[in-house]
Amino acid sequence: MNGPSGAHAADELRARVEAATTGTPYRYRWTERGFDLIVDVPLPGGRRVHTYRVVLLPAEGTFTLADVVHTHERGPFGTTRRTVETGRARYRTWSRSLDGSERHSFSSADGHRLIRGVTGELGWRERKPAAQKAALVAGAVGGLVALGTLIALAVVFWP
Repeated sequence: MNGPSGAHAADELRARVEAATTGTPYRYRWTERGFDLIVDVPLPGGRRVHTYRVVLLPAEGTFTLADVVHTHERGPFGTTRRTVETGRARYRTWSRSLDGSERHSFSSADGHRLIRGVTGELGWRERKPAAQKAALVAGAVGGLVALGTLIALAVVFWP
């Protein structure tokens, strides 16, 4: 079976993802380069909006997946704090109302599974974002430098 390619494959993927999110807390948003899935995450004392940003590369039959997490928290004395995280975010939250009548839970992995499930069915492959590849290389280089330092110290201070 040949992999997906062309604008038709991208349109089919978008339609399948939009259909998969019907009746769920996820909101589908079409973008020029792909699509976003947006979900409001309940937080006590604040608000978090998790966006799964998918960029499609139809000519290659690949896509990149990045998380954008906007958090707005209320602090003491009326202060607020807003943060934006981009990259790969993995977290889980639970909350319940004070009287215990409402419970909310969220796992960022659920959105990843939804996207990867639909893309996998249609033959799309995931490409890691450039920032993630750069971080992996930087981590490997840092590890090698640390190992070299330990070896040098062992040689110098060996009795």
